[in-house]
Amino acid sequence: MPHCFGYRARTRDLFAKPFKRHGHNPLSRQLINYKVGDYVDIIGDGSVHKGMPHKFYHGKTGRIFNINKRAYGVIVNKTVGNRIIPKRINLRFEHLRKSRSRDCFVARVQANDKAKTEANKKGEKISTKRIPKPPRIGHTVDLKEAELEFIHPMPFRDIFQG
Repeated sequence: MPHCFGYRARTRDLFAKPFKRHGHNPLSRQLINYKVGDYVDIIGDGSVHKGMPHKFYHGKTGRIFNINKRAYGVIVNKTVGNRIIPKRINLRFEHLRKSRSRDCFVARVQANDKAKTEANKKGEKISTKRIPKPPRIGHTVDLKEAELEFIHPMPFRDIFQG
């Protein structure tokens, strides 16, 4: 039973840095430009105590709504009971990463737009809907041509003697 209920309770491994990644953050993390509307992943960095998110928000994805001198305002959805509340939290840049969750979606939209413009030039109409992978085609195995291989389990006593 835990007996401490502080702000950072039970975060020993959660905010720990990965193996051989301890110490200061690289300069490249400071040079990332975030804009209003960007999707970011919230990952608490244990080496920077200022502007750290609560442990609940660690690993969550949000959207930037405000930019200050040293911090960013992020909107994150929080499920409370049976409702979703958009929470507004302020975080420093050390605890943010650009989210790659929309990369596949944006690439698909661009590919669809390109395909639509090419189809319009040809005067055709195409469907850009995703189609699920169909089931494999059924077939029968001819036992006259195929070689049969019998697989027998090894007796338990033979495993340790060999």
